[in-house]
Amino acid sequence: QLHVVESGGGLVQPGGSLRLSCAASGFTLDHYNVGWFRQARGKEREGVSYISGSGETWYADSAKGRFTISRDDAANSVYLQMNSLKPEDTGAYYCAAVRGIWGLMVPLEHEYDVWGQGTQVTVSS
Repeated sequence: QLHVVESGGGLVQPGGSLRLSCAASGFTLDHYNVGWFRQARGKEREGVSYISGSGETWYADSAKGRFTISRDDAANSVYLQMNSLKPEDTGAYYCAAVRGIWGLMVPLEHEYDVWGQGTQVTVSS
């Protein structure tokens, strides 16, 4: 079975940093495109960042300049470095993967094949 597992969430003060990891099992990520999503309580899930199989990246406006997505295919993982965190970044963060050549045609949420269970990020003083 194909799985991705998120880790690295936690409680952090405003202005702090966290590094989320998305590790794949049952398949290799090098032919997959990976997106990070978040869902705040009472709100719809939204896309935060994305990286294609060839390394092209996309960021939501709320993440630009603060978040950096990267991939390490040797480690079969994708990372989301989050700096200058704000209370509005609080939520459950999910990674998702979809196979194929997408480039910068960022997949819509329903187009992803594999989803993780999420990791909670809480930004609060």
